[in-house]
Amino acid sequence: MPPKTLSANAAAAPAPATRMTRDERRASVSLALIFALRMLGLFLVLPVFMLEARKYPGGDDPALVGLAMGIYGLTQAFLQLPVGLASDRFGRKRVIVLGLLVFAAGSLVAALADSVMGLLWGRALQGAGAVSAAVTALLADQTREVVRTKAMALVGISIGLMFAIALVAAPPLTAWVGLPGLFGLTCALALAGIALVLWMTPPEPARRPDAPRAPLSAVWRHADLLRLNAGVFALHTVQMAMWVAVPALLVQGGLAKDAHWQVYLPALVLSVLAMGGLFAMERRGRLRAALLLSIGLVLAVQAALALLTVAGAQPSLLLLGGLLFVFFCGFNMLEATQPSLVSRMAPDNLRGAALGAYNTLQSLGLFAGGALGGALAKWAGAPGLFAATALLAAAWLAITWPLRPVERAARS
Repeated sequence: MPPKTLSANAAAAPAPATRMTRDERRASVSLALIFALRMLGLFLVLPVFMLEARKYPGGDDPALVGLAMGIYGLTQAFLQLPVGLASDRFGRKRVIVLGLLVFAAGSLVAALADSVMGLLWGRALQGAGAVSAAVTALLADQTREVVRTKAMALVGISIGLMFAIALVAAPPLTAWVGLPGLFGLTCALALAGIALVLWMTPPEPARRPDAPRAPLSAVWRHADLLRLNAGVFALHTVQMAMWVAVPALLVQGGLAKDAHWQVYLPALVLSVLAMGGLFAMERRGRLRAALLLSIGLVLAVQAALALLTVAGAQPSLLLLGGLLFVFFCGFNMLEATQPSLVSRMAPDNLRGAALGAYNTLQSLGLFAGGALGGALAKWAGAPGLFAATALLAAAWLAITWPLRPVERAARS
């Protein structure tokens, strides 16, 4: 007997239009947990990697240590599109399981490494397990468009919470088990993600072999998909670049480095509570307005930080916390709306490829943001850095303005 599809289950147990069905909730929670487990492992390493890697042979070479740190994003960027395309062809779940196995293997290589070069190979192999597009595509397959942004928001919230947990947990965990122990924990978390895929995530909907297939070039010729790809690149470039300078501003405001989570965590939690406004806008058919508003919030924060640093004023923790709250509001809404819109606009048989292209630009944005932020902080200081991120956000808003989301039903 073939597995029941989402539509069959929904028909058997009708739900209000804007309320998730049982299978939609199960898919959303399980796939958000898969993201969370994978990202927790990555985030635990980030705050301590540069310091701990110095203890390995080769750790006296800052360039090599930096390459070992960043190689994950580079290999992930190259493989997001091929892995997403493979999920369109061979099925989401089998590709996700294979990718998590590769990620776990990379974590194990890094845990057993006895030099910085060994860490580099482990990090590169971790990046090769680029399953973000396949997981997001499976979530889109298993949710109706009317609740998809809510489902994507669960993923974004889970990632944000893992980041906050990692900031608090990484230092004491590293003191207890060291960097090898963190990579070992990352391996275990990836294996737990595989268990979730196999035993908690609902079966993926049956594929129609006779369904019309759009050519891959459709992903690159769709103007609004290109706008969304440019948007995620801009978002993560701004995010990484601003975090080069934000910790120093918090220190200037009188907060010790190991206490920065006391600002990050409340700002993040309060921004999650503000997500209800996004869902209300979506229910009223104002998703484009929510998208533009979110970009405007990111732009406003960058402009405010630029003015604050140009003036040379002593920043207050209350002001910085408020600005971070506004930034997280925009960031969380964008992390929910943009992939939701990509999944709606992409042809059915290229949803994984379209999300792969989207995640590729996301990874490149993370890489560009770190490089841009470091260079600008060195040569132009915090005022120049925030002026550049504000200009980038303004250009992003202008590029996105013509976007017109079209519901799939209206296009068919």
